[in-house]
Amino acid sequence: MILQVARAFADRINAHDTLGLIALMSPDHALIDSLGNKVVRPAIEGGWAAYFAMVPDYWIRIDSAMVEGDVAAFFGSAGGTYVPKGAELRPENRWETPAAWLARVRDGKVSQWRVYCDNEPIREKMKTAGP
Repeated sequence: MILQVARAFADRINAHDTLGLIALMSPDHALIDSLGNKVVRPAIEGGWAAYFAMVPDYWIRIDSAMVEGDVAAFFGSAGGTYVPKGAELRPENRWETPAAWLARVRDGKVSQWRVYCDNEPIREKMKTAGP
């Protein structure tokens, strides 16, 4: 069940389904990024919508997975196209990076989604992308 719930969460990310993500979050759900920043409910609910607006074609690809206890670990890649507010999607703003995710599952919900990836590819696009 741990792997199925964690994969369902990843599937909702790829579908850009904010409501589906919220439905899979525990009441105390936390997202922790690769810099250690922690965002909890309810702020993370709007955070996903804002991220999907900023990277409208965001995707994650899982190449392998492991489960131990209440944790599923995924390894693969993430990417998309950075779109500045009010701008249009431009191919030159695409990025991709190796990534790993840790999903802690409790009572059929994801209580923690931790992201491990190099943020520099999207940061570089954010610095150089024009409106």
